Amino acid sequence: MRVNAMQPNKLQSIYLSIALAFICLLLPWSGFSLTVRPDFMLLVIIFWLIRAPNLCNVGTAWFVGLLVDLATGGIFGQYALAYTVTAFFSTSYQRRLVLYSEIQQLFYVGLLLIISQIILLIIKTFSGGQFIGWIYFLPSITGVLLWFLAVLFGLDIGARARDD
Repeated sequence: MRVNAMQPNKLQSIYLSIALAFICLLLPWSGFSLTVRPDFMLLVIIFWLIRAPNLCNVGTAWFVGLLVDLATGGIFGQYALAYTVTAFFSTSYQRRLVLYSEIQQLFYVGLLLIISQIILLIIKTFSGGQFIGWIYFLPSITGVLLWFLAVLFGLDIGARARDD
């Protein structure tokens, strides 16, 4: 009974964090800030996939990816595919990840962000885009730095075992 009473509140937290990440995506980024902007939506999805896998799953990642596709105006389905594959890998190792130290979690989150970017790069390359160099992977680095700051300021990934 207690878990059911907590789920609507946690579900509201998921919706609110996804909405805030979507707002961050829609901000008028330009120049270098656009180049280094982390994938806020994917970071939020990874967090909730680890923290509440019963409420946020691969389907959620796919739906959020479709929203990002609509917002960015690129190839429809590219973010949905990238987020879905990343969510699959995230949920595959979710139980072990909560046991990792913060540094190990940073490497894992960085790997997930790079997987997503590689999928997007492959799709963009097949559609005629050009690889702009290693600067393309800067959002993964800033995403890891953002995750590190969040953990430093109190983001508790391991709290899932105590909450559920």
